[in-house]
Amino acid sequence: MTSEVLQIDKADPALASEVAAEIVRQMRAIDTYGIYDNMDSAEIIDPYILTKERKREIPIVGDPDEITLARLKAYYNAISVLVEKRVGLMAVPMVNLTHEGFGRAIIIVGKLIVVDRTLRDVHRFGFPTLEKLKEEVEKLVEKAVALIEAHRPVAEL
Repeated sequence: MTSEVLQIDKADPALASEVAAEIVRQMRAIDTYGIYDNMDSAEIIDPYILTKERKREIPIVGDPDEITLARLKAYYNAISVLVEKRVGLMAVPMVNLTHEGFGRAIIIVGKLIVVDRTLRDVHRFGFPTLEKLKEEVEKLVEKAVALIEAHRPVAEL
C-alpha cells in the first residue's frame, strides 16, 4: 500500500475494544524484530482497514505477501484467544493457504470445529472500517461460543 495516511482515528472508541486490543497484542507477539515497539495501536491495526481507495491500489489478482499472511494469522489467533476467554477451553486456529491466497481457516476447540472460513483473495484481506472488523470478530466469537455450548462434550475431548 502506498497510502501513508492512517484510516483510523486514534480517538475511535472501537480502538479501545477487546477485539482491537487482542489483534494488536497478536501483531506484537509475531513481531520478532521489534518494528511495532514504537507504534501505537492505531498504527498497528491500520493495515487491516481497506477503504475503497486502498483496495483500488491492490491488484485484482495477486499473491499475498508475508506481511499480509502475518496479519491474517494474527486475526485468527485473536479470534481463538477471545473464544478461549469466553469458554475456558483451548481454541486452536489453523490456516492453510496456497501461494495464490486461496484456502481455509478453521478454529478447533477439542474435537469441535467452531469456525470454518473459506479464504479467497487473501492479498486483499481487510475490512472497510474498524467498526466492521470489530463486528465481524464479535459475530464469529458469538457463533463459536454458541456451538461450544451446544456441543460441550465434543469440545472437551
